[in-house]
Amino acid sequence: MKSYNPFVELYKARIREFYRQPSRLFWVYGFPLLLAVILGLAFRGGGERPMLLDLVQTSSESKVASVIKSQPKKFKIKQSDQATALARLKAGKTPLVVVAGASQSDIDYHFDPTRPEAIATRSSLDDTLQRAFGRKDVLSAHDQPVTEPGSRYIDFLIPGLLGMNAMGGGLWGVGFFLVNCRIGKLLKRFKATPMPRISFLGAILASRLTYLIPDIIVLMSLGIFAFGMPMRGNWLTLLIVEVIGASAFAGLGLLVASRARTTEAVSGLMNLIMFPMWLFGGIFFSPDVYPDAIQPFIQILPLTQLLNALRAVILEGAGLAAIMTPIGVLVAWAVITFTLALKIFRWD
Repeated sequence: MKSYNPFVELYKARIREFYRQPSRLFWVYGFPLLLAVILGLAFRGGGERPMLLDLVQTSSESKVASVIKSQPKKFKIKQSDQATALARLKAGKTPLVVVAGASQSDIDYHFDPTRPEAIATRSSLDDTLQRAFGRKDVLSAHDQPVTEPGSRYIDFLIPGLLGMNAMGGGLWGVGFFLVNCRIGKLLKRFKATPMPRISFLGAILASRLTYLIPDIIVLMSLGIFAFGMPMRGNWLTLLIVEVIGASAFAGLGLLVASRARTTEAVSGLMNLIMFPMWLFGGIFFSPDVYPDAIQPFIQILPLTQLLNALRAVILEGAGLAAIMTPIGVLVAWAVITFTLALKIFRWD
């Protein structure tokens, strides 16, 4: 009589279940790929993009307006009356409204000083106008734009999306599956079998880690072949980092779902856990922009350490010895959460 290993059979069942649901395939692989393509096209580099502004010309003889209109490569101008322009500013549709009169001194800037885009546009426009009307710079500076692969935003973004997918797959994929099994009374049936608890939870964890391989291949191929992103590290090191990071998030998913009985409860807990990491983890921008006082909290987050390690491997060519700190934090998260999940897991 053929014997069955519960871990192996559950693992095979999870893999088959996943690939038989096209919607899961899209959210796990298609959505991050689509996001990478859209953001990559927007921030791939290749020259300065025009800055948006609204121009209100109160006099047909305005020399200021003429200078602004003569810079179509530098400024993207929408011309309208003052009421319309200010309404667009209040709605966030434009960062800067310029009201230009007949004389050189008759010019007003309307903008939100807390909006970085507005400050940059106002500064650039004012510099252009000052030079056009005779200002001479006493300091000669030379711009040296950095556009080589590895230093662009798209190179920063791809590792962020890898980490984001590992987080989402580990938390939502594991947590929702367990809660749905509990709602459908499937966990009680599993409990009635001689299968060890660790085989059940281990198979769920192993299936999540398996899904990482296509994810890494798809996103890294997009970055390398479509956008010229460098891969300066070792592929095996990258895989090890991703597996450890995904294990940490899968452990969190197991822990959160170990007692939740409704999809509403697990959804709330998942969002509570993911929200700080979306804000502070560094998916789309560096967490260094936040105050030093909260940096210890940010650095202990598993997503922060996963992205630190991924970017170090991909963009800096770091080996395992150079990323032991983030790996240590991720291992701690994986071990602690999985151990707690085993202890408090409920079948009903």
